[in-house]
Amino acid sequence: MVTTSRQNFLTRIGGTLQRGSTRVLQLNVGRLCNQTCGHCHVDAGPHRQEVMSGDVADACVELLDRLDGIETLDLTGGAPEMCPSFEDLVRAGRERHLEVIDRCNLTILSEPGFEHLARFLADHRVRLIASLPCYQLENVDQQRGSGVFRRSIAALQQLNDLGYGVSDPPSELILDLVYNPIGPQLPPPAKVLESAYREQLSSAYGIQFHRLLTITNMPIARFQSQLRRTGQEQSYQTLLEDSFNRATLSGLMCRQTLSVSHDGQLYDCDFNQMLQLELTGGDRLCVSDVNESDLVGRDIHTGQHCFGCTAGAGSSCGGTLV
Repeated sequence: MVTTSRQNFLTRIGGTLQRGSTRVLQLNVGRLCNQTCGHCHVDAGPHRQEVMSGDVADACVELLDRLDGIETLDLTGGAPEMCPSFEDLVRAGRERHLEVIDRCNLTILSEPGFEHLARFLADHRVRLIASLPCYQLENVDQQRGSGVFRRSIAALQQLNDLGYGVSDPPSELILDLVYNPIGPQLPPPAKVLESAYREQLSSAYGIQFHRLLTITNMPIARFQSQLRRTGQEQSYQTLLEDSFNRATLSGLMCRQTLSVSHDGQLYDCDFNQMLQLELTGGDRLCVSDVNESDLVGRDIHTGQHCFGCTAGAGSSCGGTLV
């Protein structure tokens, strides 16, 4: 039976969405994190115990060899670097000549026991997508915790020293930053905001980066709780629905991404994973037994939260869609 919330989205798009060829394997390796951010859709933090085991990590590597079309291994969390298998997964991806992405919160680079991490990432040419929700101290610390901004700036300077994000001479060590709004609104135009980031970070701190990705906050988990506390949940959902943009549908990340949880279960995206919306079809596949033939053409599990990815210029793990 199709739920009312899912039917609302399906009615708007005029049918269902289907999965295409799998190009990105995204592993959420756990909810353990050294930060507790107010917008986190994973509800991650230092208190969380969910971390991918070595056996599941090994099964994920085996899956890389079964899915011939994989181009990108995308590691997320929590702080993915806190998973004991993180470095092994990076090595496995690079040995297979894949793009490997680390979704890094920056402050992990200065945590005790992780001081070697920046050099490791550079040596393995890992693409960094680093969270920095503003170029102003007050806004970052409000969303991510006291002291996070200064530690993030220090981490970015360290990464620049290693060659990340440097434009002169051009560097192949990719450093992208991520912006997400503090409150219940859509991100501003990415190019305009990127220019402001580039000017402010360069003039104040000498920091360089490649691109700014803007991502819409999803009304789930911790951000949903924040909306409920302030009485803004319904108005934010209405904003997302009123901002629906059909042009975003062809680029939705769920069409080419397979999301794997810390325990090896499969989802169309990381948001569905947090909502426990497993792959449609009734056959509960896991990382150790899935093949590409099980995935292509399968209906994507959609719901009310999907309006977050289709609002305005669109939103995905890679930023805007149109």
